[in-house]
Amino acid sequence: MTHKEAFWMACDSTESLRAEYGPFHTRAEAEAQAHRLGFGYLLRYEHVIDGHDDIKEVRCIFIELSGSAGTAASAPIAREPRKFHTRCATCGETAVHDEPWRAEVWADIHEFEHTRHRVRLFEQSRGEGYKEIGDWRDQCA
Repeated sequence: MTHKEAFWMACDSTESLRAEYGPFHTRAEAEAQAHRLGFGYLLRYEHVIDGHDDIKEVRCIFIELSGSAGTAASAPIAREPRKFHTRCATCGETAVHDEPWRAEVWADIHEFEHTRHRVRLFEQSRGEGYKEIGDWRDQCA
C-alpha cells in the first residue's frame, strides 16, 4: 500500500543552487521562518512511499511568497545578488566569491603564501555595477 509524506522548507530561490532551511511539518512554520530569513519561496517535498517503506517518487513544489498578504515588515527582503571579486595587485591572480568573508579568506591565504603581495577587493551588483572597496582591510579589523 502506497502513501504520501510531505514536509516543507524555506528557500531563497528556485534555482538548483539554492539555500534551503528546514524541514518543517507545516506550511505556517516554514512561511514564518522564510519571512525571518528574508527568503521568497517555500518548497514542499512530497514522497510517495510503497508498502516496503521505499521512496518511489519525489515531487518538489515551489510556492512564491507574496509581500502583499501582510505588512511591509513581514514581507520578504528583496536582496540584490552581489559578487565579490578579489585581485592581487602584484601578480594579477583573481577569484570570484559569493560572500565577503570568503573573499577575505582568499586574500589572507594569497597574501600569506606570497610575501609582499596586496589583494584588492571589488563588489559587483546590478544596481551599482562594479566598484572597488578601498580600505576594506581597515573595515574588517
